[in-house]
Amino acid sequence: MARITASVYTSHVPAIGAAMDLGKDHEPYWRKLFDGYAYSRRWMRENTPDVIILVYNDHANAFSLSMIPTFAIGTGSRYPIADEGWGPRPVPEVAGDAEFAAHITQSVIQDDFDLTIVNEMALDHGLTVPLSLMFGKASAWPCRVIPFAVNVLQYPVPSGTRCFRLGKAIRKAVESYDEPLDVQVWGTGGMSHQLQGPRAGLINREWDNAFLDRLVQEPAVLAETPHVDYVREAGSESIELVMWFIARGAMNDAAGGTPPKVVHRFYHIPASNTAVGHLILENPA
Repeated sequence: MARITASVYTSHVPAIGAAMDLGKDHEPYWRKLFDGYAYSRRWMRENTPDVIILVYNDHANAFSLSMIPTFAIGTGSRYPIADEGWGPRPVPEVAGDAEFAAHITQSVIQDDFDLTIVNEMALDHGLTVPLSLMFGKASAWPCRVIPFAVNVLQYPVPSGTRCFRLGKAIRKAVESYDEPLDVQVWGTGGMSHQLQGPRAGLINREWDNAFLDRLVQEPAVLAETPHVDYVREAGSESIELVMWFIARGAMNDAAGGTPPKVVHRFYHIPASNTAVGHLILENPA
């Protein structure tokens, strides 16, 4: 059967992608950030999965304010890169896994989660920046990707607890697939940041690092954090962090198994007025 071997958590700041695309990743402003992912890239080369289920939020590119699904799974075989207003990022298109995605969709919907099925969509920085951070500049992504979009743009957005439970349902779906796939689940977005209003530029280092601690140690309790706490303590856009609970809920210990191993942890401020957080967790063999 398929098996989830690891989960990856990372911010997806659009300026990070621009820095890579424009060759600025070695400039003083960006060097420390990219140095924090050097170990991750080595780890990825040694632990490249067959498929990544990549949880992210679309930024009004595949969807718009006229139609916003709470949870949407990509069931196509290939995905182009979105033009976000300044042309598509110069990165490879993304290869999907239609058969595996259809199986996950069937299982998760039968587990009482309503998913929007998306056969065609363009992918924006929410998905491509994490791939670039973990794989570097690539001529082709080295594995298949199932995009899993979550609404964190317009309220009401899903609770952390619902996302955590969804991760459990995804784990169940993966392990019922009759093919020996190595699967990783990635949660992206965050950490603390606010892009508008009188608190624009807000970053809360203490809150962010406590979140990272608790995500490892007590994810189910952390998932109960009310939405207002994210906004008050870490800025309006920090609500993206609820997506990390989908990846965390897919790990073994969420179903009563052995806790994961922390492979790598990194935190950096700022990256274009955003706090960057990053974790890699491995399930025991």
